[in-house]
Amino acid sequence: MAGRWIERWEPEDETFWQEQGERIARRNLWFSVLAEHIGFSIWSLWSVMVLFMGPQYGVDPAGKFFLIATATLVGAFIRVPYTFAVARFGGRNWTVVSALLLLLPTGLAYAVMEPGTSYGTFVLVAALTGVGGGNFASSMTNINAFFPLRKKGWALGLNAGGGNIGVPVVQLVGLLVIGTAGALHPRIVLGVYIPLIAVAAVCGAVFMDNLAPVRNDTGAVKEAVRARHTWIMAFLYIGTFGSFIGYSFAFGLVLQTQFGRTPLQAASLTFIGPLLGSLVRPLGGALADRYGGARITLGTFAAMAAATGVVLYASVAESLTVFLVGFIALFALSGLGNGSTYKMIPAIFLAQGHRKGLSGETAEAYGRRLSGASMGLIGAVGALGGLGINLAFRQSFLTVGSGTGAFVAFLAFYAACMAVTWAVYLRGRAGVPDAVEAVGTDGAAEQAEARRGYAEV
Repeated sequence: MAGRWIERWEPEDETFWQEQGERIARRNLWFSVLAEHIGFSIWSLWSVMVLFMGPQYGVDPAGKFFLIATATLVGAFIRVPYTFAVARFGGRNWTVVSALLLLLPTGLAYAVMEPGTSYGTFVLVAALTGVGGGNFASSMTNINAFFPLRKKGWALGLNAGGGNIGVPVVQLVGLLVIGTAGALHPRIVLGVYIPLIAVAAVCGAVFMDNLAPVRNDTGAVKEAVRARHTWIMAFLYIGTFGSFIGYSFAFGLVLQTQFGRTPLQAASLTFIGPLLGSLVRPLGGALADRYGGARITLGTFAAMAAATGVVLYASVAESLTVFLVGFIALFALSGLGNGSTYKMIPAIFLAQGHRKGLSGETAEAYGRRLSGASMGLIGAVGALGGLGINLAFRQSFLTVGSGTGAFVAFLAFYAACMAVTWAVYLRGRAGVPDAVEAVGTDGAAEQAEARRGYAEV
């Protein structure tokens, strides 16, 4: 696929940005959101399919949690190659290919979604839906290259939020089908998405662009792997995105299993949390742009710990109302944290460039290289948090018959995330002068840029 290639791309050049860059970047952003949105819907497909799987399917709650976990696991690992596919094939070209790949798991699910299908077949098809999880990594890497640093928080938050909203949308489609046709017709959900996948692919081909300056840089990848901030941010992203995707996949099944909700009752509540979490993700990025990503991230983890305490109490007291309030708060807070953590990544590596003595465009280029290389790794590790959440629920229901044990583990993890955020990115604010000294004292503009890089972390 030859595609359309843009040879010159300099988003940090204000004249270039105002004359042509912003218009092109925004166009690519909107259609990237569409493709990623469909990808998220397919990745989270089995959070809906399990609601259709009544007793006639012969799959117990633990088996259903494992189906969801399988999709999560594959989606996490496939993010790494998807990240580098953008530079290898072009952002537009890979958007088209990755959208078309969604036809495979969706078509197979349409073929096998009926009682009598073996559990192993369901596991295989659930695993294939993991390709939808990879769309996030390639989309974020692509959009990161289009926007200047000062706009990345907003752009990445909007791109990710628009993608994340694919989770509640597919759940709403499931609710509509269960509420009208009944729980015996899961194929209607799949029939809705097959043409939508084709629309996303066509729109990507017609309206998006490839950036020629974006090339795979094995040196940047190796440096990103060695950089401690890559793994620190991956750990924090487990707490934000891992929570969002894990809870999104598990919420309906928890309502059915612990609180005895029917498929229709569960579906009527399942979409609310993922919807809020998706809508507030751009807000998290915007707040991080204004106040600093680390401050927003720390506050988010503190609030998530408090909300987990509420959910833990509700689980023990068997109060559905309190449980819903706490759980929906967790969704909204994880969305805020998703936006703020992803905003931190380019700012961190810009600041690292200044620490190395770089300045101006050289420092900005270094930041783009390292942040682009690290995003796939961070996204992949973060998505594994969704696997951990579903496995924790599976084990908790097997051992104590409720999600209480899982919530205790989640509370401890959020406390650890708070400690890491504060220790690494807030306690060391005295490190800002070091960055300025590394740049030198030749110009106030360069000193201001160094400070800005640290302030935006």
